[in-house]
Amino acid sequence: MKQSFAAGAMAGAQRLGRSLMLPIAVLPIAGLLLRVGQPDMLAIPFVAAAGEAIFANLGLLFALGVAVGFARENHGAAGLAGAVGFLVATQGAGALIAPPAELAAGWSEATRAFELAAYKEQALSKMSVPIGILSGVVAGLLYNRYADIRLPDYLAFFGGRRFVPIASGFVGLGLAFVFGFGWAHLERAMDAFSLWIVDLGGLGLFLYGAINRVLIVTGLHHILNNVAWFIVGDYEGATGDLRRFFAGDPEAGAFMSGFFPVMMFGLPAACLAMYHAARPERRKAVGGMLLSMALTSFLTGVTEPIEFAFMFLAPLLYAAHALLTGLSMALMDALGAKLGFGFSAGLFDYILNYRAATRPWLLLPVGAAYFALYYAVFRACIAWFDLKTPGREAADEAPLTRAPRAVEAGESAMGERGSAFVVALGGADNLLSVDACTTRLRLTLADQDAVDRAALARLGAKGVVSPGGPALQVVLGPVADQVAAEMRAALPARTGERPRASARAAPSVAAPEIDDDMRGLAKAVLDALGGAGNVTDAEEGAGRLCVRLADAGRIDEAALRRCGARALARPSPASVQLLRMAAPARLAAAMKEALGQAGAARRASP
Repeated sequence: MKQSFAAGAMAGAQRLGRSLMLPIAVLPIAGLLLRVGQPDMLAIPFVAAAGEAIFANLGLLFALGVAVGFARENHGAAGLAGAVGFLVATQGAGALIAPPAELAAGWSEATRAFELAAYKEQALSKMSVPIGILSGVVAGLLYNRYADIRLPDYLAFFGGRRFVPIASGFVGLGLAFVFGFGWAHLERAMDAFSLWIVDLGGLGLFLYGAINRVLIVTGLHHILNNVAWFIVGDYEGATGDLRRFFAGDPEAGAFMSGFFPVMMFGLPAACLAMYHAARPERRKAVGGMLLSMALTSFLTGVTEPIEFAFMFLAPLLYAAHALLTGLSMALMDALGAKLGFGFSAGLFDYILNYRAATRPWLLLPVGAAYFALYYAVFRACIAWFDLKTPGREAADEAPLTRAPRAVEAGESAMGERGSAFVVALGGADNLLSVDACTTRLRLTLADQDAVDRAALARLGAKGVVSPGGPALQVVLGPVADQVAAEMRAALPARTGERPRASARAAPSVAAPEIDDDMRGLAKAVLDALGGAGNVTDAEEGAGRLCVRLADAGRIDEAALRRCGARALARPSPASVQLLRMAAPARLAAAMKEALGQAGAARRASP
């Protein structure tokens, strides 16, 4: 039970981390518009206002993005439900919020209405991101649970997906009550947490930087980043290091500055060290790959392709990288350098936000020192411990450093790349869900052992991570989202309750033969599904046994696995799919026969 709970908690955290990336993806355009429109750049007020509008509505964007990320098949109806929940919660909380008595006592009668409105506006600004994330999680979970709900005929219009925003609105009322009446306590807790982080000074920044890199392995660093960038600290109603930086807070940037020396100088130096340490005959083959990864890190701040190149080969070397990242965070803060970014710590953000930063020129000497330090550490460790970094593996172990030629051909090859990944991951039946974040595929599998990791490496995977349970992550770099879309296009269509039959199927198929062994298996499966009375239909589709149920809570998953089911998928609360069952068409026919007999017996009974 404890292991199952831990696996469920890890899966939930993984999904949250992935979902947070969707709203964060809009920040580069927000930062670009806001900076370009400032008086110290092009001085175009309406462009600056357009960028500020995105930052001012981050809570709503989180509600939409997280809801879609959590929802089955990333359905947009969940985004609408998230927006409804957010609006109900924030506006309801705004009506309930009351200022502290000691603060209100200082207001004059002439300015009381203005002061009260300003207090509520600032409070709503501080609570918008937490409410947005909570609203998104709730909406996504409600969609997965109630998207297929059936209501009585006189309420049928409000059934299905239309029910989800309604339910989300009622949950939003609960959030409004909690945040409205409890805001004074919540605000004190948030301020105390922010002050505690700030009081830790360099030690806190060191721990943040080191832990951030450690969490890269599981993808949970996005959650840590969201706390630092969008919650910690307050400047004129803007909360979080990133939001405060773009709001003009001269003290903001502590949780971003230290990434610049590592991402722009340190990790590119690690790539150079791996290139020089490669076997002479392999340098040409790996040089292009290492140069591409180094430029990606230097220009955009996307580092995972580099980190996964040595993360599992040399854990101690990765530990040194994590510690050096923490040291960089503390060092830049001690030097008084305050830099910020809208996307990540790369050259593009450095140039764009140079004039908004404090002492940005310090990045150059610190970066040069980090370049030399990373190069020396990586070159020495690779030589001393004979690490098999790219270019040093045996010839028969060397992965492809280029995508297959067919994949590079253009638009016509996109389906081939998606299909190749599907095959390498164990086939369509092994993929229960396919999603992606910035740099990695985030998958749910029926059978981890069916994955061909060597084939994934040949397709360009930089690393494969198994966080626990059925989850699997494949690190690809910035193309991850494109590959996920191609994989979904290559999978057999799965709609509603069961996969859609192939369009090429024959118009009529002879009824499958049913023997006594199959009838015995059908009886065992029906018993595991809660009995014949709990099963309303059973069909085969795309190699799966698709079953509709009266009550999904009566399923005995252990018994189903003993019957041969390798995995279970739940496309809706009223259905279940059994994967990799032997002869699913014959089994479905045998179950239909048993259901018919059970129905006849019930009708014949007095």
